Amino acid sequence: MARAPSNYQLLFTYVAPYFAYVIALMLPMARTSRYAIASVAAAAALAYGWRWLLPLRGPRSVAGSVLLGGLAGVFGTALWVWIKRPFYEAGGDPWPLADFALRVGASGTVVAVFEELLFRGLLLGGAVQWHRARREGDADPLGTALHRRSVGTLEPGAWTGVAVLFSSVAFASGHAPGEWPAAFAYGLLMAALWIVRGDLLTPIVAHGTTNVTLALWVRHTGQWSLW
Repeated sequence: MARAPSNYQLLFTYVAPYFAYVIALMLPMARTSRYAIASVAAAAALAYGWRWLLPLRGPRSVAGSVLLGGLAGVFGTALWVWIKRPFYEAGGDPWPLADFALRVGASGTVVAVFEELLFRGLLLGGAVQWHRARREGDADPLGTALHRRSVGTLEPGAWTGVAVLFSSVAFASGHAPGEWPAAFAYGLLMAALWIVRGDLLTPIVAHGTTNVTLALWVRHTGQWSLW
């Protein structure tokens, strides 16, 4: 039987959708075009590497994961607003409808998928393997986690406290400084869903739900600075 690709070999597959999306949003063109290109680029990168990525389903029912993910996503919206609000002034410039719709569509689908695969899949799982190797007295735990382990071999819901903190800090670092506390707390929530359900489907559904409900709340209240 062929050996599973190492985490190092899988790294590009996991980060490609993230960077495809971010780089596309930097293109010198209208915001509508940027979000359309970013969505297509990220989806294409996900499709290309899908066979090497972690499965989304786990040992428990899909219906239960979707239900819990939806409920956790709504809670995550309230958590995000509550933590982030003190760091931002009220108001902000509203987004035109076309730009708004494209961003909501992207954040509720491809963004939720590639961010959870990267942060709760590869980074949390790789950190678990590093931490376990270190506790076992491995002379080179980082090298072991990178080159001699694959996150695909981990048991569903595998975690350590260090790995949860590492993945949550990494997730927060991809956000603006004023969002760091909210993003860190949200990362902890997503990690908890992975631990409880043992799948990536639950945090993906939660993440997508949060992104959509937050956008709708911002548009309804006019608190655009929170988005």
